[in-house]
Amino acid sequence: MIVLSVAWDDIGGLVDAHERFLAGSRVESDVRGSVLESWKRCRTAGLRPNQLLVPYAPDLTLDDGFLSAADPVLRELAASLSEVGMAIALCDARGRMIQRLGADTRLLDRLDAVSFAPGFDASEVVVGTNGVGTALAERGPVYVVGREHFADCLQPFACAGAPVRHPLSGRIEAVLDLTCLRDDGDPAMVRLVREAAHRIEARLLEQATERERALLAAYRRAGREPADRHRTDGRDGGELGRIDLAVLRERAEELIASPTQTLDEVALTGGRVATLLRRQVMGAAGELGVAVEARILGGPRVRGLGAAEPAAGAGLLGGTKATAAPAPPFRVRPVAASVPVVVRAVVPPPAPSAAPPGPGHPETVGDVLGGDESRLLLVGEPGVGRLAVLARRRLELLHEAGVRIGTTLDVAHTAEELTEVSVGRFADFVAVDLPDAVLRGEEPGPLGADTPLRRVALGAVHEESHLWGVGDTVQYVATTPQARSLESRRSVLEPVLAEAGGWRAQDPARLERTLDAGVHSLITVPLRARGATLGVVSFYRSERPAPFEDDDLSLAQELVSRAAICIDNARRYTREHNTALALQRSLLPKGRPEQNAVEAAYRYLPAQAGVGGDWFDVIPLSGARVALVVGDVVGHGLHAAATMGRLRTAVHNFCSLDLPPDDLLTHLDDLVGRLDRGEGWEVDSDQADSGIVGATCLYAVYDPVSRRCTLTRAGHPLPAVVHPDGTVEFVDLPSGPPLGLGGMPFETIELELAEGSQLVLYTDGLVEDRVRDIDAGLDQLRTVLAVSGRAPEDTCEAVLDALLPARPADDVALLVARTHVLGPEQVAQWDLPSDPAVVSRARTLVTEQLAAWHLDDLAFTTELVASELVTNAIRHATGPVQLRLLRDRALICEVSDGSATSPRLRRARTEDEGGRGLFLVAQLTERWGTRYTPEGKVIWTEQPLP
Repeated sequence: MIVLSVAWDDIGGLVDAHERFLAGSRVESDVRGSVLESWKRCRTAGLRPNQLLVPYAPDLTLDDGFLSAADPVLRELAASLSEVGMAIALCDARGRMIQRLGADTRLLDRLDAVSFAPGFDASEVVVGTNGVGTALAERGPVYVVGREHFADCLQPFACAGAPVRHPLSGRIEAVLDLTCLRDDGDPAMVRLVREAAHRIEARLLEQATERERALLAAYRRAGREPADRHRTDGRDGGELGRIDLAVLRERAEELIASPTQTLDEVALTGGRVATLLRRQVMGAAGELGVAVEARILGGPRVRGLGAAEPAAGAGLLGGTKATAAPAPPFRVRPVAASVPVVVRAVVPPPAPSAAPPGPGHPETVGDVLGGDESRLLLVGEPGVGRLAVLARRRLELLHEAGVRIGTTLDVAHTAEELTEVSVGRFADFVAVDLPDAVLRGEEPGPLGADTPLRRVALGAVHEESHLWGVGDTVQYVATTPQARSLESRRSVLEPVLAEAGGWRAQDPARLERTLDAGVHSLITVPLRARGATLGVVSFYRSERPAPFEDDDLSLAQELVSRAAICIDNARRYTREHNTALALQRSLLPKGRPEQNAVEAAYRYLPAQAGVGGDWFDVIPLSGARVALVVGDVVGHGLHAAATMGRLRTAVHNFCSLDLPPDDLLTHLDDLVGRLDRGEGWEVDSDQADSGIVGATCLYAVYDPVSRRCTLTRAGHPLPAVVHPDGTVEFVDLPSGPPLGLGGMPFETIELELAEGSQLVLYTDGLVEDRVRDIDAGLDQLRTVLAVSGRAPEDTCEAVLDALLPARPADDVALLVARTHVLGPEQVAQWDLPSDPAVVSRARTLVTEQLAAWHLDDLAFTTELVASELVTNAIRHATGPVQLRLLRDRALICEVSDGSATSPRLRRARTEDEGGRGLFLVAQLTERWGTRYTPEGKVIWTEQPLP
């Protein structure tokens, strides 16, 4: 161990930014993103820029195969850089230097002074930002110059590094670095080091190809030609089909990849069975591999198998016994580092061997299965075969993820789908952590260390993980992989969790138990969609012996990126849904209005697919009456909710005019027609109003004095009446057209309801859906309602429990009203002749009645109001006059006559002798108004009771 404590002069243009960063200031605008992320990792690791502890390990080396592939490339690179002062360093996958080439004595002395030499560690957690360690941390090429180095002692240099990956597994095998003095640095160094790394990877691939060739040659030397090459005894049975060929290929690859299995049977079409045997073969230079041969029972010989993929030249190994044609050339499929496949060849049957195999060669499969029916199916290295099987399974997993993730627009359910797809096939434990804002549909803020997250989903192969459970709050500390992933917005791979000290810092006791439970490897991936970070996903392995590799990191990123889009879609839907629901709930009634005519209970349930346009209302009317309204606007979303608000407001306004039910629906129908045409509303010139696709309404008025209920409807489902004895009747109410069609009158019917009857109004979502027609729904509703003496609240609960599906496709509004009656003791009524002399009698009748009701405090005011209204009726109207007092929540005074002319409030001038009566009435009462009847009109007033 060497301690470096070198005080260099401040150099480079980043000195101020570096100092401000160390002081805790924000420097994002002054430092490249990759460099800043490296500085953050260095600070998290506890590095000090002015003092480094660099470990040394002697006799470090790399695999002979890798060195043989790298040496020619390094020598050629050194020769090309001989004229420039630049050193070439080859380091292992942990950042420790193996070789150093090139450079002049002056540069080498400078590098030795900072321990950038063979045997010393150059990883980022040891020496800070540099070409070797940062390339490993970033898992890609990097360029670092001058003050971008975190450590003071490295700031006089410029360096470029790139990882070297195994072309089949994608695992980082080494790091290649170019280093020079800062003034000689050039960003083109990145291109040079990256090209050199790619050339080393290409030579490694050639080595794999040569090994496959040697294994194939060994098999052919060890095999023997069948004795009866041209046999055609009827057992041929025709060629194998494409499905059989695909099944054989897949099972042969799995057999090669298996560390223990040697024999397998495959059921083919037509009742045939293929027996596959896996045996070792060894090349002349000691290359060890495996071969898989097949024998078909009850069907054709294995021939033409190589034709499955003729264009790629990489089909199954196979041959035909009908010809001894020369062997076609050995061809290798190009292999991408991220998706390795088995290297395969197309060959004829094995040529006869001149001599039996020597003792160094394993026994051939043909000897075991009986050479006449056995042919080579596949040859390869077990490691490569394992990668081919993994690649296929990864593609299958991605396909399944595309089908199974995002089936609903629910954030938590989508997170659960990600865990269900991943657990068992990719990881043993999968945890999804999101901020509460995402669950609410809001835009997530910046996420990082100490941001509280919610454990939304946790998938596990067994329960003993000791990880945080669903619903728990998790607040990751800065050193954990999850916090680093959130801050850098990049994935983090920890192949050995036991060595990741920052991970334990979250909760040492709990996470120590997690390690004891067998969890050994971790990948964290930030959930990012449309430029926003929504949370983090953690993949753990415990049961699987192999830790996560680089290919696993790519697969995890692909899985999470697909899930992130679905989660963001669900979040956006949640936001829109909540907005529409908030709008609709703001437009629905905020409680039960004060009235005694009915005891009302109601329910509103939004649809699972989105907020709709259903509404209901209980509106007190004059004369102690009440209006019951239920309506439905077709469609879902903000437009339906806004349209519902328009219609509900219109109904309230029409109710204030005390219009008869059929007249009210006629006015509402006209309004909907005008809304559909865009009349009366300001519309953007570039975007026309989408109108109302359809709306229905049922309107009922109940009078507790006469017990009469008047109903009319516009395309709405029939109301139900539950009589006091429990019998149920659907009112035979003529159906008018839905609102907005216009041109048709609305019919009304009038019922007399016994006290305690229940009037049930509802929307079609309660009785009709995609799996139930409306007749079946009405029958079911009748059955549920047929109970006597049940309270309206209990009726609502029983109806919803019986008829509402678990995930309703349409919203539902339900209104249940149990009728009350104003008895004779609460009503006083007198018929008066149309004679001015009767006014004094009216005052006397009012005074006596109020005294009987113990309302003497209201006697003077009510006497004056009654005399003014009776006087006006006698003076300006025709027909008989009727005076009525009602004692309800308020004292109601009504005067009716036979005229349809409505009085109006006006301001009398100083010299006018009349015109002040209604003004006095308005001042003495809380409310007053006019309603029309078939016989004339009623002027009414209300005064609050003492």
